[in-house]
Amino acid sequence: MKTIFKTILILSIMFSLSPNLAMAHEYPAQVGEKLGTGIVNVITGVGEIPKTMMISGREKGATYGMTAGFFTGIVHMLGRTLSGAVDIVTFVVPTTPMVKPPFIWDDFHHTETSYELWKMR
Repeated sequence: MKTIFKTILILSIMFSLSPNLAMAHEYPAQVGEKLGTGIVNVITGVGEIPKTMMISGREKGATYGMTAGFFTGIVHMLGRTLSGAVDIVTFVVPTTPMVKPPFIWDDFHHTETSYELWKMR
């Protein structure tokens, strides 16, 4: 009876740890991706100004794009740069990017930048 109990105990421990073991091999790739995304977003944050100006100008007119789009672009530049800095500092905790799209060049001409809360991967 003790042998059966020990076997069941060992098997239950192994099965409860298996999801963690399966995710453990993904950890280096996830933290590396987060670090890379953070570095890229810090460097390319300034690109948010022309991106937002182009998108705003196409949707609401050239004057709006050059004025309000410029100032909105500055806000998005700060958001992308700061979220990249936070990703660099916290890269050891694998989370999804706060800024959407994760890279400025993803759908550059059509999608204005947005932000969401972190989610664990």
